[in-house]
Amino acid sequence: MPLLPLAIHEAASDLLECVCATLDDLATQAEDYPGCPTCRRCLVPGLPAWDDCADPCTGDVGGQLTVNLSRMYGSTNFPAEDNTPQNVRGCTPPLSTAVELVVTVLRCAPGPTEEGCPPSCEDLEAAARVTHIDAVGVFNAITCCLAATGGRGRRRGRPYILGRQQTLGPQGGCVGVEQRVTIALPGCKCPEADCEC
Repeated sequence: MPLLPLAIHEAASDLLECVCATLDDLATQAEDYPGCPTCRRCLVPGLPAWDDCADPCTGDVGGQLTVNLSRMYGSTNFPAEDNTPQNVRGCTPPLSTAVELVVTVLRCAPGPTEEGCPPSCEDLEAAARVTHIDAVGVFNAITCCLAATGGRGRRRGRPYILGRQQTLGPQGGCVGVEQRVTIALPGCKCPEADCEC
């Protein structure tokens, strides 16, 4: 079915909101956990630049939370990528369209001291704790919140496949997690004249 113009953007926005709300909820459960970054949380048009993982200058919660589109493909049997030739006449999109979205959470990583000594084990453990909670938060946001966002025209929720999560860094003073999720997008029937979904 053809996609609605904002299908990808709405799915990415829902995902960003779910992750942020879940991270803030975890901040009420885990002492010294910062929650959702307030200075830098956004949808980005490609790979996220590691612009701001440091503590904020405004007194808000530091770090960076981004969601970006990795790829999009047709799928006759979601989530499998379609390799069936399409008709060249008329409106013949695949039965489903899948998008792979990537959630990235970056935080400040401990670095060497001014004297060139490595960071203390206590500082490393504190950073690891925040990274581990971020990992759980992103996972929980997808499994507990994203499906409920439903998408336009869906009664049973938004179909998705939870992909791989990996730790990023430390690099350039940042450390974090990256989570991939593949989502089936809602479309509308092929328009004879107009598409009113």
